[in-house]
Amino acid sequence: MGMKNVEKIIAELQGYDPQALRADAVNDFLAQLVQPLGHAPGDTEALPLLQAHHRVLAADIVSPVSVPPHDNSAMDGYAFDGAQLQPGQALTLQPVGATAFAGKAWQGSVVPGQCVKIMTGAIMPTGLDTVVPQELTQANADGSITLPAGVLQRGDNRRLMGEDLMQGQPALRAGQRLTPAALGLAASLGLPTVTVYRRLKVAYFSTGDEILSLGDAPREGAVYDSNRYTVFGLLQRLGCEVIDMGVVKDDPTLLEAAFRHAAAQADAVITSGGVSVGEADHTKAMMKQLAADDPSGHSGVVFWRIAMRPGRPMAVGRIPRPGASGHTVLFGLPGNPVAVMVTFLAFVRPALLRMMGCQGCAPVLLKARSTEALRKKPGRTEYQRGTVSTAPDGSLQVRTTGNQGSGVLSSMVAANGLIVLHHGQGNVAVGDEVDVMVFDGVI
Repeated sequence: MGMKNVEKIIAELQGYDPQALRADAVNDFLAQLVQPLGHAPGDTEALPLLQAHHRVLAADIVSPVSVPPHDNSAMDGYAFDGAQLQPGQALTLQPVGATAFAGKAWQGSVVPGQCVKIMTGAIMPTGLDTVVPQELTQANADGSITLPAGVLQRGDNRRLMGEDLMQGQPALRAGQRLTPAALGLAASLGLPTVTVYRRLKVAYFSTGDEILSLGDAPREGAVYDSNRYTVFGLLQRLGCEVIDMGVVKDDPTLLEAAFRHAAAQADAVITSGGVSVGEADHTKAMMKQLAADDPSGHSGVVFWRIAMRPGRPMAVGRIPRPGASGHTVLFGLPGNPVAVMVTFLAFVRPALLRMMGCQGCAPVLLKARSTEALRKKPGRTEYQRGTVSTAPDGSLQVRTTGNQGSGVLSSMVAANGLIVLHHGQGNVAVGDEVDVMVFDGVI
């Protein structure tokens, strides 16, 4: 399916209203706006496993071997032919002299009435299919062991060949992020390298004449740029290659130069500030000019007021890459630090993961019971900072961090998740279940 231009994507959105756009419509739009990596030379690379943590697989990994490669013992104990077990009857067996150890096949043979002492991970001897743990047996004076009635069934404590992974079957799928467990799985197959998508290149700059960089002298009415550091951390946690462009003043010429510079080297550019009502006019005109430079017609930027709290203003779209084919995706976020984080988590992060080639990486919402009443009007999505904990009965509970003002940056530090109150949802009573987007591993 070819790339759709911005106007066509908008035309297909249900109930599109740029002045009161639903939060779920934003994600629907972005899912069509962004293109996953993999369509251009150099979008993939082969990496040693130890360098591939959190990268996204660009191709299925088909298991070259079965894991485990043989039936083996899951316990230290005695291996025997489980056909000898009879319901309601004890079974006495005589161990043969040798022991089956992990790492090499046991070469002996066993007749009915005999068993083999076996260690965890050892290959099951031919003809034997059941292992009794040593602690379940009774030792007899003649050296035999007895299994009490009813403690075991045929096949117990045996790991079957290929029960983890079968040779020729996909072990890991393209689009999976390589977690520590996935790295171990790839290593268990004897694979020294994996094919992954390259790192996504994301440029960032803050805008505003009132923004100070760290090291600048304080001045009345000015604030230090916290967004630069928050967004840097969010992008670094995602595994992006971050292009830090600092602060750009509210000057159309400087802004245009910054956007062109960002588009020339990045897959996406994120800005904070300059998109709210009264600020966006010169930005709109400049974006229109940038889009006009694209002969493909696929560029374009839209400015929204989203039906959400916090974080209403946002600009998204594509801008052309100067002197090259292709586009850079733009995410113009509000200037407010809390709103920047909320809009990043709700919209930008899922879109960037899609661009990275990640499949099934949407945030998981947990259910937790609210310990307080929450006021909420239907008609917008609210993201309240909350702290999830375990209630005395073992269930999850959540409380807000207190003052939900969009300027209270410390509340994002105190919170461990966002309470997501959906568009059509109303007031929440004490004890009602709410959805929570947890921060662990995200910010």
